[in-house]
Amino acid sequence: MSWLTDHVRPKLRSLLQREVPDNLWTNCESCSQMLLIKELERNKKVCPHCGHHMRATAKERLAWTFDEGQYTTIDLPKVPVDPLHFRDSKRYTDRLKASRTKAGLDESLVVAHGKISGRDAVVAVMAFEFFAGTMGSALGEAFLAACRLAVLQKAPLIIFTASGGARMQEGVISLMQMPRTVIGIQVLREAGLPYIVVFTNPTTGGVSASFAMLGDIHVAEPNALIAFAGPRVIRDTVREELPEGFQRSEYLKDHGMIDTISARKDLPALLGRLIAMLTPQQQDDTPSKTDA
Repeated sequence: MSWLTDHVRPKLRSLLQREVPDNLWTNCESCSQMLLIKELERNKKVCPHCGHHMRATAKERLAWTFDEGQYTTIDLPKVPVDPLHFRDSKRYTDRLKASRTKAGLDESLVVAHGKISGRDAVVAVMAFEFFAGTMGSALGEAFLAACRLAVLQKAPLIIFTASGGARMQEGVISLMQMPRTVIGIQVLREAGLPYIVVFTNPTTGGVSASFAMLGDIHVAEPNALIAFAGPRVIRDTVREELPEGFQRSEYLKDHGMIDTISARKDLPALLGRLIAMLTPQQQDDTPSKTDA
């Protein structure tokens, strides 16, 4: 028995049991179904069972939005790293360093330009993976750079919002980015250029109270949280039960704050149609196949 126990049984177990990598599967946050990660990525991080739209990185959104995933990012203006020398349980500079390492980004906004449905467009994407997409002075400068690039290229500006709001480590400097971004939008308006906002989950705080709510067209992904203060804070303040789906995309569309809701797979085509309608002069300026 010792031979069978010590040698044969372990051999059989090793043949029958295969090691499964930890990063092969994940669970849907909404329906808890187990999902193959590669299949989920092919489906643009949308659950095939319940349609739940999971969070996506800034780089993924850029690749999904531009034609054939081809785009060019721009270098963004540099700002003072820690203007208030802020420290809580950690130094602000240490938190920034950790976020940059984790996200592979310099800040919470990425700006790129390329083609959408064959037409020029400037796209800014807020990166929730960087410091929860919070708005500091660097984001304000990046947003203004996106506005200037759109004016230079005579192209529409599209922004994907995803944010926890103003960055408390920068105090009033963060709050000052609210009027600064509004000025950037005014520059677009004076140039006659469209400004399209795509709300993703979540969009909250000072971002929703400034440039996120000033689009010419408001598009949202399904069931995205779009709010200034979250529903728990409001419920505790007013001491009343809130309507079902309060502050979600569908509720806001029914109440006139969102123009349309689009599934992630349909977004590039929708944005292409909006650009075509809002910038018909681009079609006149684009060489036709017969002219080439």
